[in-house]
Amino acid sequence: MVRLIADFCRVLDGREMDGRVLGPVSVERTGGKRAAGTTKVAALFALLVTSPGYRCSREKIVEALWEGKDGKENQLAGVIKELRKILGDEAVPHSGKSGMCTLRLSAESVDYLRFLEGWRQALPLPYPERFERIRAALEEYTGDEPLQGLRGSAFRERRERLRAERIEAVCDLLDAAWMAREAKRLREESEKWHKLLPGHQKIFRYYLLAHYADMRSEAFDRLISRWQKRYGNPEPELQDVIDRLRGAPSRPEGTVLPPIPAQLPGGELCPIGREDLVRDLADFVREEQNAGRTAFVQLSGMAGVGKTVTGLHLAWQLSERFPDGVFYQELNGFTGDDVQPAEPEQVLDGFLANLPPYFTVTGLRNKSTALRSALAHRSVLIVLDDARDTEQVLPLLPGPGTCAVIITSRDELGGLRAQRNARVRSYKVGPLREEDALKVLQERVAEKDRSKRAGEFAELARLCGYLPLALAIVARQLEGRPPRSLAREMKEERARLEALHMPEHQMSVLVAFGCSVRGLSAEARLLLWQLALHPGPSIGWEAVMDIGVASEGARTDRALTELVEANLVEFQSDRYRLHDLVRAFARQHLRPDSSQQAAAIERRTLQQVLEHQVHNVRACDRMLDGQRTLRIGEPGEVRVIEPGNLEDAMEVLDKEYETVQHCITLASDHDMDRYTWLLPMALVNYQWRRRRLRDALNNLGEAREAAERIASPVERAMVYRMLAGTRWRLGNFGQAAGDLLRAVHLSEQDDSADGRWSLARSLYALGITLRKQGEVAAAETALRRALELFQGEAVSDPVGEAESLNALGALLNDRGEHDRALPWCTRALEVIGRTEEHRVRADVSFTLAKVRLARAERDEGMALFHEAAGIYREQEHWSDEDKVRCLLADALISAGRTQEAVEELERAFVLRERMGGEGTLEIRERLEGLR
Repeated sequence: MVRLIADFCRVLDGREMDGRVLGPVSVERTGGKRAAGTTKVAALFALLVTSPGYRCSREKIVEALWEGKDGKENQLAGVIKELRKILGDEAVPHSGKSGMCTLRLSAESVDYLRFLEGWRQALPLPYPERFERIRAALEEYTGDEPLQGLRGSAFRERRERLRAERIEAVCDLLDAAWMAREAKRLREESEKWHKLLPGHQKIFRYYLLAHYADMRSEAFDRLISRWQKRYGNPEPELQDVIDRLRGAPSRPEGTVLPPIPAQLPGGELCPIGREDLVRDLADFVREEQNAGRTAFVQLSGMAGVGKTVTGLHLAWQLSERFPDGVFYQELNGFTGDDVQPAEPEQVLDGFLANLPPYFTVTGLRNKSTALRSALAHRSVLIVLDDARDTEQVLPLLPGPGTCAVIITSRDELGGLRAQRNARVRSYKVGPLREEDALKVLQERVAEKDRSKRAGEFAELARLCGYLPLALAIVARQLEGRPPRSLAREMKEERARLEALHMPEHQMSVLVAFGCSVRGLSAEARLLLWQLALHPGPSIGWEAVMDIGVASEGARTDRALTELVEANLVEFQSDRYRLHDLVRAFARQHLRPDSSQQAAAIERRTLQQVLEHQVHNVRACDRMLDGQRTLRIGEPGEVRVIEPGNLEDAMEVLDKEYETVQHCITLASDHDMDRYTWLLPMALVNYQWRRRRLRDALNNLGEAREAAERIASPVERAMVYRMLAGTRWRLGNFGQAAGDLLRAVHLSEQDDSADGRWSLARSLYALGITLRKQGEVAAAETALRRALELFQGEAVSDPVGEAESLNALGALLNDRGEHDRALPWCTRALEVIGRTEEHRVRADVSFTLAKVRLARAERDEGMALFHEAAGIYREQEHWSDEDKVRCLLADALISAGRTQEAVEELERAFVLRERMGGEGTLEIRERLEGLR
């Protein structure tokens, strides 16, 4: 099935792109245009390919392509247009109002991306395979100069980055050959790259390791002497190799050594669900140590996620690799008020007491220097647990060598990445997978009882948010009570937090989270409480900023950064999320002290949440249906992001959908009628296109009740039309007709132009619904009345006129009066052609196609089907496109054009999978019959 869809997508794309930036720049599409060299089009392609996410702002593009020249913004549009001609609209989408230029491409289509992907995929492999894959990746370079010929500072910086990446890949290649004991390959590759980069210290180091056995000691000394005269003194890693090859001892002889430190607490029990992580990190440390580099591992994550247990197990796995000992220090970065964070200077005193020669220096800086000196020729593992921040950790780190450091912290410790001569492997530890969470809960449960109570254990794991600390507490509680009873108790938020508080066993989610928020600023604590009021499951940056408006004078952006760095808020894929237990803790324990103030901020926060949603969803809805009027007022203090096109609107709603659904429930629960009816109305067009019809039906049921309380007759009529449209798509035509009769009645209560238009829309919808029920005469009456209104001066709506003409033509076609139907549909096509409405044009083309086929005008009919399918696809009307594709496939089969029919059915299969999978079996059977 995956292959079928991939093959179809290739047919759909219709292009094979070849882009090159690792030498002379070029981009072309097979059989199409080409841009190459230093042309502006080629330069734009190179700039985008080497930008994060293949995106770059127009301002930066102008600066890069016309460095130092003003007034080139207009020329940029022409350059983008030329690149679009080469690659197509899908690869170079229109930016709309975003101000960003974007490329959409696959990693296989550009030499640089193939290089990066090949290099990345090689690193986890065994050393012999790693060597082959990296060497193959490096072959993507067609010359020694990437971005050849492109001038300017932007391309100079990118060129330097590409060179650095290439050199790093070369070092990984040589390291793989060394670790795999491939002496011949190491000699060949190190000699090749040493000639190209004779002054590079790491490459020279591998060159020495590969060729030393073939040299006399005098020749070796001469080589080192010449190299030093030309390139200066070796760095510590290179000097260590030179010393070892000369036979220098790793430590002064005669030194009396103290007992080797072995300070790790606890045992070697591996935490459930972390096996792969520990294995991966252990491999990283071993590889860095073998290469003579200090390894830094940093484990961050929210409170209770198991960072300490994971770090300690990793340390136990590695301890035998460090002959000079293991140091452990709990830094108390996030503990209760009665325990202060460890002072770095005191920690250094403890470390230095175990490392001769014994230094008598004073002061933090001098002691830190002494530690680096003492560890320069030692191989020691240091575990720093529960670090508060980067400032607390930096003085405790060794310099270059073969030591390793494992750090755990609730903070991201971003400053560690700036350390020279070291690569930091940072990993954010998250909650467990469901299957691993169940293992924690069932660890002490008899095997026979696990399957019987599987549902209860699954519910408990969900209530714990799969957080290891919470799971461990619940597992302890299960020793004395049945899981069903505990799950029932934990469903209530406050009771859940109380159940996860066992101070007598030094286990408490409340205490853990309390320590996390203790160091937050007042602004960050307030924002965390406000975010907890948001229904989730995720929230965008603009929505967070709008929430901050509810608390006057707050620096919301700064507070949000603080929460993310403290791992109390997760940032992923441009969205912010709160863990369920963090949300519960914040709601219950971070409420402002003054109840009156808290109530006011809470009401204001909820209003900001819902205002943001209704205005932003409506902004997207306007791209989906420009005809509908929805009076939501001005946005006021909320940020509204206007999508540039329909595709952008659908993408935004795809991301926001779950959140909007939760907001509708929030509005209903708080009796906020304005949002209870406006949000479902703004969302329903999207739900129709994505075929989320059950959600739409539930939402509109709430909207109907709220609208009956506060909305005008015309607005209530619109709610009933949307309800009817949803039922219509579910095949419930009888209920739909009832809703539409109510809409007609409400519309007739308003004699204004809005009321006339509402009546026309309601009559039209009633007419097409009655047609579905086979009530032809009543349908025709309703449609003719709708047509008369749409054509009248009070309404004058050409889109509605075209829809009514098309529906009357469809009625005639149903009765077999194909010749009479044709002029009605043709006239509808003429009317809609004078508007910008695409969907209705597709509807008319679809009806006209059926008329043409009924008149035995097969080619004309199939051409119209193609046109309708294309418009539906562009507009993302999946169900309508599916319907047209299947009918077109029937027509193609009858014409003997089987392969084309297969392509249409493959697209229909993809659409049905996207809409939940209903009907895919039918399509698969048809495809199998045609192949």
